[in-house]
Amino acid sequence: MQVRSSAVIYSGEMALFLHGLLDREFSEISVTVPSGYNASHLKTDNVQVHYALKETYELGVCEVGSSSGNMVRVYDKERCICNLIMERKKVEMQNFQTAMKEYMSLKDKRTSGLIEYAKKLGIRDEVMKYVEVLV
Repeated sequence: MQVRSSAVIYSGEMALFLHGLLDREFSEISVTVPSGYNASHLKTDNVQVHYALKETYELGVCEVGSSSGNMVRVYDKERCICNLIMERKKVEMQNFQTAMKEYMSLKDKRTSGLIEYAKKLGIRDEVMKYVEVLV
């Protein structure tokens, strides 16, 4: 998909799975594109398209290896957690809890980066509630 469209960044449960923060395979492919991008060619039964403001669209982009061995663009763990908190009402509770616990148990978590992203995304207070409880 990223070969056909360089604007695609894998996100949501798919990105959480690729980072090892979810133990169950994702049920659908989640991608993020910049606001205003024509994603009609991406919208199929198993692809969920999210739009991000151009100012925050590339915030936290990194590359990880997919299960097939290809390098793919995804949001880093901290951006994934921010997105998870923003979408918490749409995410299955078990996946939300698993991803949060897994992230908070990581030795290499970047809590300061998480808070910095949260500020830029306008969700600092929400993220701080979880950080204070889970750390």
